[in-house]
Amino acid sequence: MELIYVNAINLFGKLGPQKISHLLALIPTFEAIWQAERLLLLHAKMPETLVDEFITFRKTIDPKQEWERLEKEHIAMILPHEAYPPLLKEIYSPPIALYIRGVLPDFSLPTLAIVGSRKISAYGAQLTPDISGSLSDAGIVIISGLALGVDSMAHHAAVAKCKPTIAVLGCSINDTALYPISNRTLAARILETGGAIISEYPLGTAPLKQHFPARNRIISGMSLGVLIIEASNESGSLLTARHALDQNREVFAIPGSIYSQTSEGTNNLIKMGAHCVTCAHDILDVLNIATSPLLSRNSPITPDSYEESLILPHLSKTPTHIDELALRSTLDMQTFSATLTLMEMKGIARNLGGMMYVRAR
Repeated sequence: MELIYVNAINLFGKLGPQKISHLLALIPTFEAIWQAERLLLLHAKMPETLVDEFITFRKTIDPKQEWERLEKEHIAMILPHEAYPPLLKEIYSPPIALYIRGVLPDFSLPTLAIVGSRKISAYGAQLTPDISGSLSDAGIVIISGLALGVDSMAHHAAVAKCKPTIAVLGCSINDTALYPISNRTLAARILETGGAIISEYPLGTAPLKQHFPARNRIISGMSLGVLIIEASNESGSLLTARHALDQNREVFAIPGSIYSQTSEGTNNLIKMGAHCVTCAHDILDVLNIATSPLLSRNSPITPDSYEESLILPHLSKTPTHIDELALRSTLDMQTFSATLTLMEMKGIARNLGGMMYVRAR
């Protein structure tokens, strides 16, 4: 019953976690806050104009009908005394409640936030799946923000291995509100593979610019640490790193070229003391997580066919154009294309875009 009124108060949209916590110290339940008379709200130090707005708003909605809308969207809601992420409880001003689709993971499993630039470079596109996939193999739950670029690739890497991942949004989480629109298919895959989509925002909340710094504190707050893969000096992912420091979390960063704008922020983080990461093991060592046998790549890949044996020696971690690969393989183009496609499906080769290929493992 209490959740019905938590949702109704959230829909008002002008009482943040701190204001609500202050009200709860004087008015014991959310239902009582919703039904409180004007004088009681004023006594609780709510500004007069805000009190009047709140009372007017209460007349415009039916809390039970709003709750039924949530149920129709298959959205659950939890409070801090329920199945709430334990690390998130520790931060300053945690969300009063979380809206959830999907399944929250077993929080005895380690969690790591992976964030970075929306405008990802070829370098970032190559290393994000490698590191994210390896961390998923090691049993780490990847948390990110479903944004374009690094966030999407981190989620994709977990989903590709059928591992749970959590997307934290700065808007409501019903299907028609998911942002960005281009990632709605990815969101569906996250749910299909046992992950979750969460937010502190109720139905009808648009992805406004001011919501994302608040969203970022949840991403870092749920995690043992934050890995920034690529970031310019103006990147919003640096805000997530600052939240992580404030929350006493570990901060990790990937070094990049001194000439690359998308590595300015990460290189500066490393200069300021962030852990320098060149492989998943660097993170596992800091977090004191035992290395999974799945992370061992010492055994060579054995080609499954003569055609694969002609392509494999020319695939490396350095991107190579498809025309160059075809030329080096000596195969005719039809056989080469069919074999390379099969190698992609097996997870041996990866297309970085722009017809550039690397060895995936």
